[in-house]
Amino acid sequence: MGTVHAKSVETPDSNDQNDGKPRIKLEGLRARVDKIHVDGLGRTKEDIIARSLEDLFTAEDFQQVVLKAHEARVRLESLGCFKRIGIFIDTSTGPNSTDEGLEVTFKVEELRRLMGSVNTLIGNNEGSLVLGAKLPNVLGRAEKVQLEYTHGTKRSSGFNLNFSKPLVGPNNVRLCAAVYQQNGEFPWSGYKEIDRGTFLELLFESAPRVQHSVRWEGVWRELNCLTRTTAFQVREEMGHSLKSSLKHSLSVDKRDNPILPTKGVLFRLNTEYAGLGGDTGFFKNDIELQGNMQLPFDLVFQASLAGGVLRKMYEDKMVTIADRFFLGGPLSLRGFETRGVGPHSEGCAVGGETYWCTGAHLYSPLPLLRRTVITDLFRLHFFTNAGNIGNFQFREDYSQYINTLRDNLRWAYGFGLILRVGQVARLELNYCVPVSAQNGDRPVSGLQFGVGITVL
Repeated sequence: MGTVHAKSVETPDSNDQNDGKPRIKLEGLRARVDKIHVDGLGRTKEDIIARSLEDLFTAEDFQQVVLKAHEARVRLESLGCFKRIGIFIDTSTGPNSTDEGLEVTFKVEELRRLMGSVNTLIGNNEGSLVLGAKLPNVLGRAEKVQLEYTHGTKRSSGFNLNFSKPLVGPNNVRLCAAVYQQNGEFPWSGYKEIDRGTFLELLFESAPRVQHSVRWEGVWRELNCLTRTTAFQVREEMGHSLKSSLKHSLSVDKRDNPILPTKGVLFRLNTEYAGLGGDTGFFKNDIELQGNMQLPFDLVFQASLAGGVLRKMYEDKMVTIADRFFLGGPLSLRGFETRGVGPHSEGCAVGGETYWCTGAHLYSPLPLLRRTVITDLFRLHFFTNAGNIGNFQFREDYSQYINTLRDNLRWAYGFGLILRVGQVARLELNYCVPVSAQNGDRPVSGLQFGVGITVL
């Protein structure tokens, strides 16, 4: 998206040979930035550009100039205002210029005022068509208005009107507000849901790759029976409810790839408090951990752990089936149907207030094939996963926690083929062997296909 151009500079050691090529030591070459030019600005305001470029003036040698110019380009790209950004570094000119002075020029091309898009989205074993319209840089300071309509292959649909704006600060602070409607069907539980809501969200980074989200959300939820065979326990929870909640999400992602990582760790923690008005009240926490380690022969070992707890907060407020946890599926607890683990009533999954699950994978490239761009999209994996879900009652004796969570354990193992779809999703075709299941569970013995983003 961007290019860097600079005049070559010879140093006293530039004639040293390295594989027949001259070596240039940029870190020892004193330099400073005297001037910065930005060509191509139209509706973008200069103050927001200046905040992205001011760190360039702290460079003390030529290597720092190049690195900080690249970092500045990344900050400009993150604003979402420009189609292309080029960088040109030249010696400084003018009456006060010195041998160490440099001028850095950024040549930018702004995005059009109105942009449309047609995309596909893959997730949760469903494909969706996404039609979008975007107004980038509406007021000249990287504000963005975006409208999206989504239609899924499993009778889901929705729209989202979103406004976002970056705020002044070093931590990539961004403020978002949206109104939305989302329709979805959940045949495993026998109901369909329509959400109409709004939210206000503050996004920021406390450290590199450490992201926070603080969101207030108000949503009017309408639950209806999907078929005449919906269980009576599920029918009792149908109707309208109003949820007003405050949610904090923390994500620490040190992996080298979000879909098929070879190293690094992931940590996610979501905390939600509902009860700030409305008729729904609960406190909900869920956590996810993942570690990846590279082994000899291009093997990768991955271990993951996830869990969550939900507790009702007020006697006069409700907790519905839309709030509880569910377990089972081709990308979570493999060897079981989607929502096929845990409490059921008349064949319908009703969810639980506590769950945990863990998994271990051994990934391998395709054997007997030469490594190419195509074959690198595929992986073989051997896996085992286990978990439990229910409305567990924990006593004051904390030593009983482990026994409570371990009772009625479900687990399965198997092997399969994985296809990475860009950096957005993965497809899995697995052969699963369920080993332990309980009454009411829906195990899958044999082939199981899954597609999605979040993987255990």
